[in-house]
Amino acid sequence: MHSARAFLKEYRNTGLEGSVIDASPHRLIGLLLQGARERIQLAAAALSEGRTGPKGEAIGRACAIIDSLRGSLDHAAGGEIAGGLEALYDYATRRLVEANAINDPTGFTEVDALLAEVQAAWAAIPAQLQAQPA
Repeated sequence: MHSARAFLKEYRNTGLEGSVIDASPHRLIGLLLQGARERIQLAAAALSEGRTGPKGEAIGRACAIIDSLRGSLDHAAGGEIAGGLEALYDYATRRLVEANAINDPTGFTEVDALLAEVQAAWAAIPAQLQAQPA
């Protein structure tokens, strides 16, 4: 017998899959940024509750998402902006690993704020520019 929690989790997973399948490349980057931030916030909550296992798992997933963002950069088309984002993603990953190792919630907050700025800038790109080829 499935619990209500299991059904809710399945519903969320199905909803996310639908969002990903129908998403434009621009929207996919937005979803990755959102996912990384959610994992960082989960890690911060787990840290405040003393749950080290879930904290480490959430940070591992956040770092994997950030690595996917780094891998999606097009340096030929993005030039200096892509280079800046690569440096930011590299810093974010190093900072999260360090904060995780020493249980430093300020590191989680710092990276979440950095990714929030990137997410806001990404969301502010006008719709007519989102679909243009590089």
